Amino acid sequence: MESELNLQQKIESLRSALRPGQRELADWRGGKLAVSAVPGAGKSTGMATAAAIAIAQNQLHRQRQLVIVTFTRSAAVNIRNKVARHLKFLHLPQSAFSVNTLHSLAFSIATHHPDISGISSSETQILTDAQKQRLARQAISQWQSNFPKDYQLLIEGKGFDGEEAERMRRQTVLRTEILPNLAKEAIAGIKSAGIATAQVREMIENVSENSLLHYVSELYQSYSKLLKQEHKIDYDDMILAGLQVLENDAAREYWQRRVFAVFEDEAQDSSPLQTKLLEILAWNPDTLESNLVRVGDPNQAINSTFTSADPRFFNQFCDLAQNQGRLVTMDRAGRSAKPIIAAANFALQWVNQSKYASRDVQGNNQAAKPFRQQIIQPVEPGDPQLNPEPLARGLEICYPYDIEHTAALISQRVVELSSSSDRPLSMAVLVRQHKQGLFLFEKLQHLTTEHQIELYDVEQSDRRSRVPLEILAILQFLQRPHSPDLLKGALKIMQERQIISVLDLNSLASMPEAFLFPTPIDPELRSAAKIAQAKCIGLLQAKLELPLYYLISFIALTLDYDQTELATADKLSDRLSQQLIGKYNLAEMLIALKEIVESENFEAVETENPEGRYMKPGQLTIISLHKAKGLDWDLVFMPFLHERSCPGTSFLADGVKFLADFSLPDVVRLQLRSLVSGDRVEPDPQLVWQHCQNLKQSEELRLLYVGMTRAKRLLWMSACDRLPYSWNNLQNQMDNAVVCPVLAELNRRFPEALIRL
Repeated sequence: MESELNLQQKIESLRSALRPGQRELADWRGGKLAVSAVPGAGKSTGMATAAAIAIAQNQLHRQRQLVIVTFTRSAAVNIRNKVARHLKFLHLPQSAFSVNTLHSLAFSIATHHPDISGISSSETQILTDAQKQRLARQAISQWQSNFPKDYQLLIEGKGFDGEEAERMRRQTVLRTEILPNLAKEAIAGIKSAGIATAQVREMIENVSENSLLHYVSELYQSYSKLLKQEHKIDYDDMILAGLQVLENDAAREYWQRRVFAVFEDEAQDSSPLQTKLLEILAWNPDTLESNLVRVGDPNQAINSTFTSADPRFFNQFCDLAQNQGRLVTMDRAGRSAKPIIAAANFALQWVNQSKYASRDVQGNNQAAKPFRQQIIQPVEPGDPQLNPEPLARGLEICYPYDIEHTAALISQRVVELSSSSDRPLSMAVLVRQHKQGLFLFEKLQHLTTEHQIELYDVEQSDRRSRVPLEILAILQFLQRPHSPDLLKGALKIMQERQIISVLDLNSLASMPEAFLFPTPIDPELRSAAKIAQAKCIGLLQAKLELPLYYLISFIALTLDYDQTELATADKLSDRLSQQLIGKYNLAEMLIALKEIVESENFEAVETENPEGRYMKPGQLTIISLHKAKGLDWDLVFMPFLHERSCPGTSFLADGVKFLADFSLPDVVRLQLRSLVSGDRVEPDPQLVWQHCQNLKQSEELRLLYVGMTRAKRLLWMSACDRLPYSWNNLQNQMDNAVVCPVLAELNRRFPEALIRL
């Protein structure tokens, strides 16, 4: 009796440390529960405490567990440690819960019943991204061979005069851009819906004879056959295999008896098929209800335009839960200073009352606002994580002259605040494009040499892991320089690394001989194209003149690798040398390198411990807005906030407009999403394209909100007057660049935040 009393006292001490919202989550006793949380509300803290309390009150154990599902492995480690710490405090067994990513959970279920799923953990291989791309390319080649008339119609598109050079350019665009993206959307869209191959064709035929979706069915079937031939599965197959197991009565009962409840984190990023798996798993046969707790923030849904996730599904779950009195809004947040909270709340409310909230973004006549109407509230006095005091004004808005001035102002503010602070500050610059980050990294180097402020470019660090892929692309070109696709692949690598300027790669690559070995009658190349030509010819000469074991080093120097990338290239070269003893030639090297890339088992050289490297005090981190989600810093700088990127418009390159004035893959993705969701499929591609752009703009506005809510003590936002037309060419700039409308409205609402220059 005394031990039970002691346990209840400890449970109450855990509960009392929680703030409103977290406490309601900890009070969960069964059934479905939706938790919609604002940024910085302490979702993982509330979920971990609620999990420990549920384990204690229901006396869970290894054979009757609480299952926690997270979106990423790092999140899984974080919440696992928190739950384990609470259970240790409560003197309860650590085996009473498990933490998984959604895919690893589905894979575990599938491999536990190989006779049902056909998947064995010891025999089944999971397809890597590189392998998936290879199979998709093979599926495209098969489709071209099987449907030559359809392929010819795509080539002719519109405005085709029969010119051979234009035909070859269009073929290059189709093979390297449009069809790979179309295959990607088809595979992801169909698998995430759990539709059988035969059913796909039937559903598509019922839509419209002229629907663009007809291209999808054959591409998907070719890919599925190739996947089976290789005896491999992809990540979407894990979910499907897990569901296949749970459709078996005996297997379903086995898992439902083992699983007491499911807690899902980042629920706004789940697809309907993933949610279905969790609902089945969480079903309690005794109470006849699903013990499913879903925690998320629809306002931080920033993956829906390139994954099968869609924030409307979690919003619908929340709305249904609200009608049943089972919605908790976790709106108290201690992360940010009050001026930052006020700015984020204003941005959300303004957008939801603007023109961006009055449009149909789903293509099914259901208007959807970009944001769920939930306001961040400061925490109450006595909270263990009080809102920090702002630095300076807390919110600063400025309008630099140009990008150079922007970098100078960031540098000045970093030095001022770092030198006046009594402790090292964590700082970050959040960028929308990687080239913006590269520009700022180069301009802010002096912070390290002159002020001992460490500079860390996340994108530059991540590039090390791409070294094998880049080397492979260049070597493939050297082996077959007359291949338009391989030439374009090499040029694209050099363009991404800014070795060459922005060019129409499709035109250059469509006729390799004329580009690499021009005759006097061939048109003269422009200066930028001549530089690209010289780089390619230099690589081809190196192949002829250098010993093979020096070739990778020469490629690394040509690509202007930094010290760590060079070290990674050297490591790669050493590994290939050891692996290819006795058969060291280009063909064998390509086979070995391709295996390395596809198996993704090559570790880049790290110059320091990567743990905690993004938020280190005294460091200025340059990071993309997408990667910044889930992180926070004392100072957050958000430069280059212009209308062209936020909310922006869906970009359609001139080189692909021969097909139509819309993106075929994007239109198909939205039509496919409507099809599998049971919504009406809009047959007019131009209307669907407008829906795509609306969706994209809503997501960009949520991405801006995510960036704003990363700041703890100071949020610095800017838009410069002069801006490059393209970040690939900084010399060509426009004047009077239009400011992001949200920034302009923030300036009007908080005039005291304006920094006059």
